[in-house]
Amino acid sequence: MNNNKKYTNYVIYLIVISTIIRGLLAGFLELGNDEVYYRLYALYPDWSHFDHPIMVGLFMQLTTINLLFQSEFFLRLGSVITGAINLWIIFNIGKEISDSRTGYYASLLYTASIYSTIITGVFILPDTPQSLFWLWAVYLMIKTVPSCPNLPMSGINMLKVGAIIGLGILSKYTTVFLWFGIGLYILIYNREWLKSKWLYISILITTIISLPILIWNIQNDFISFSFHTQRVDMSGYSFDFDYFFNELIGEILYNNPINYVLIIIGIVAAINGKLDIKKSSIRIILLSGIPIIITFLIFSLFRRTLPHWTAPGFTTLIPIAAVFVAQKYSSKTKRIPTVILFSLGLIVLTITLGLAQINMGLFPLDNTQEYNRKGKKDPSLDLFGYSQAGESFKQIHKRDVDLGLMSEKSILIGDNWFPLANFDYYAATPAGLRSFGLGKLSDIHKYAWINNEQGGFTLGMDAYYLTDSREFHKPDSIFYTHFEQVIPADTIQIIRGGNIAKRVFVYRLKNLHTIPADVLKVKN
Repeated sequence: MNNNKKYTNYVIYLIVISTIIRGLLAGFLELGNDEVYYRLYALYPDWSHFDHPIMVGLFMQLTTINLLFQSEFFLRLGSVITGAINLWIIFNIGKEISDSRTGYYASLLYTASIYSTIITGVFILPDTPQSLFWLWAVYLMIKTVPSCPNLPMSGINMLKVGAIIGLGILSKYTTVFLWFGIGLYILIYNREWLKSKWLYISILITTIISLPILIWNIQNDFISFSFHTQRVDMSGYSFDFDYFFNELIGEILYNNPINYVLIIIGIVAAINGKLDIKKSSIRIILLSGIPIIITFLIFSLFRRTLPHWTAPGFTTLIPIAAVFVAQKYSSKTKRIPTVILFSLGLIVLTITLGLAQINMGLFPLDNTQEYNRKGKKDPSLDLFGYSQAGESFKQIHKRDVDLGLMSEKSILIGDNWFPLANFDYYAATPAGLRSFGLGKLSDIHKYAWINNEQGGFTLGMDAYYLTDSREFHKPDSIFYTHFEQVIPADTIQIIRGGNIAKRVFVYRLKNLHTIPADVLKVKN
């Protein structure tokens, strides 16, 4: 068997095993805070949304057959499929820049990344579709941007690049960094493209595909652009090393510490000309991956950032690390290189311990004694207990209706998108209740639009308010302003491993007597 076929088969085996494991995780883990929120994009489709563009919602609509099946598995199925496709793409990137062995090592390192395997390969987030279109675009960029624009396929490939980047921008705004990388490469190394019509048509294609974002923002006073601009605005902020340190540690953990080190070593070797790889390939990969990393590292010196913002850049750099490993180990090596085995072992250990913690509370992360703060310091509870709460709430609602304490047409209400979206999916929807947000737009996000789509508030409404001990928050004063009564009703104990892990507190809000004026101002 020749090497190409051998390593291709290895990657196919890896894809099958990875997909099965990720599929099981997708089906058995409860949805996280962000996932239940992005489900609303599929439930209430629009040209764009307050937080992100439309693609993650479209993925969920597709895999659930327009929400015919709304279990965790089907909502996340797009991530499971994307993870499989991404493994194949990263293999082909490695093969394109070097050989099939390098591609195989790249796919193994990709599998070892928490971001690639779990965050985008199991959880359904805007990063999931972005990861697909980002890697696909990088693969085509390597084949296209360094070439002569006059070659027969160069123009067509450049158009494909424009279309795929456009789809990536419809997933997450930061995909625009790829055009920044292309622009730098063309200006520095291949100015022939500046004379080619295909470059400008490609940019036009990206623009046209991205138009839904612009249309929605025009309709809504550019509120999404304003929201994201505020998140990265550094004016008036002073240097804060803690933000930078948290970003750096997060990057290392998300991308796997061993991968992180290999990527840095690979970059240094590439810059010093010690990797047997085309300079054009190195340049494209570095210019595609490094700008987004540097940008958010700079922001993190002044503002709080999130580690997954830079992760597409690190994913882009994985093939460079794979080239380094391939050159370090003899081509006659029959086993997986030791350093990659350690990297894979680390993610297996992480997943195993994570599952044990989520489902059994393996480590005593929380020692809070306050009744209404139980579980506050245990982040694993973000993925546990909501289904239990939902089952109990359904019984509470039925009892309240039977006793005449609450209307059968009661709603669920919250003053923040989190954890309102969790209780929406696990409690209100199974009980047949609608969910509304009541509060500032900066807190309730898409619920401001959902309120209107569900007909808005009506006088006389009864509502439930749920809050758990991890993020305990008494009913906001705005509830007392608009409802006649706010009554503490029940406490739901969430049991994990035979112990109380956290509590969910149920409040009854009786008789809405004033329509919230600010809600009426939100545009459809």
